[in-house]
Amino acid sequence: MSFSRRRAALYAGIPGGRDGRRMLWIALINKAGTGLWMGAAALYFTLVTGLSVTQVGLLMGISGAAGIAGAPLAGHLADRFPVTRVLIGAQLLQAVALLALLTTESFSLLLLYSALASLADRGANVLTKLYAARIAGPDRTRFQAVQRTVSNAGWAIGGLAGAGAIAVGTLHAYQSLLVGNVLSFIAAAVLTLRCAEPPSPSRVVADSSRTAPATAPSNPWRDRTFLLFTATESALFLDDAVLQVGVPLWIVHTTDVPHGLIPLLMVLNCVLVVLCQVPLSRFGGTPEKARALLLPLVACFVVGCAAMTASVAGGTGLAIAALVCAAVAFTFAEILHSIASWELSVALAADDAQGAYLGVHGLSSSAQRSGGPLLVTAVIAAGPFAWPLLGAGVVATVAAQRRLVRNRLPRPSLSVVPVTVSEH
Repeated sequence: MSFSRRRAALYAGIPGGRDGRRMLWIALINKAGTGLWMGAAALYFTLVTGLSVTQVGLLMGISGAAGIAGAPLAGHLADRFPVTRVLIGAQLLQAVALLALLTTESFSLLLLYSALASLADRGANVLTKLYAARIAGPDRTRFQAVQRTVSNAGWAIGGLAGAGAIAVGTLHAYQSLLVGNVLSFIAAAVLTLRCAEPPSPSRVVADSSRTAPATAPSNPWRDRTFLLFTATESALFLDDAVLQVGVPLWIVHTTDVPHGLIPLLMVLNCVLVVLCQVPLSRFGGTPEKARALLLPLVACFVVGCAAMTASVAGGTGLAIAALVCAAVAFTFAEILHSIASWELSVALAADDAQGAYLGVHGLSSSAQRSGGPLLVTAVIAAGPFAWPLLGAGVVATVAAQRRLVRNRLPRPSLSVVPVTVSEH
């Protein structure tokens, strides 16, 4: 087979073709850069800029809260302007804001630049998902799974490289991690510039409405069902806080397990996502299938909570086994939720305001990033029997979401028919 035919076959295997492949490279580069920086961010602010631990906590908390507005803002803009151009703007804003961190040691300015970077980051996440929905059409769930797998690989690559720089521990080492992240956003923007703009359902609907009687466009803020769905999503994103915050703190403060288990469990999480995300995506390719995934999702979460409680019931060996079980269970809850959440959020979105709807849905993960660690630390403080209570709360949330989705799914879902788009 000739090189051109082999390349065409490779593109054909990826939803979205050539542009889909470019978006995967963008995801890999972007997350590798983020992996470089995120593990060193707190150390940079403490050791390089001289902030106190309290100031670092305030900076990260406030900037994270500011980022919540990024998702709906980006979605709103994407319904009115080409999504690729809005995404490039978000990528460049992240690069500029992070580069500006090198220019000051002022807490106020560091907070401002971090908040701008967080705002752009949350917006870029929504825009990337929106682009995937438009180029992949009915295969959007599989494409999102592939993209998430690639993103996790990028995180792992960046994290390993960042660990080496942190081990060196010099000023230039920390600065190089920050510059590496900046360069990753610039490279991602250059690749995005070469991506063709996909058809936009919202603009197609807007164009057709010019010849029809005037009607108000759909508004997610007035869509009670979608707002309730988004609220339930905030609880189902808790697996992130449990894995990233809950498990490490539980190991350090509640068990006698060696602390070296913490990075091993994080690696296990990454490996399972890379291996299982794409194969499992075929079980959530339609809204009804995605709704059906909510049951195994909540079962995995409950098993994880029970394992956390069991980790303090015996010796070190039992604790290690229980914690590994918990990490595996929470990881599969994470995988299943990412599949169900993506398909259902797109299926429930109105055609004439797709970006706005997905932007509002993006608030769920942003809210969890702010409130999730607080809830998880409260569970840890309450003791081992608080974990089953957390699991019961998730069971109730899933029951509510299944009912909401069941009542809404009979309406036509958003499916963008795949089209061939030309190169720029």
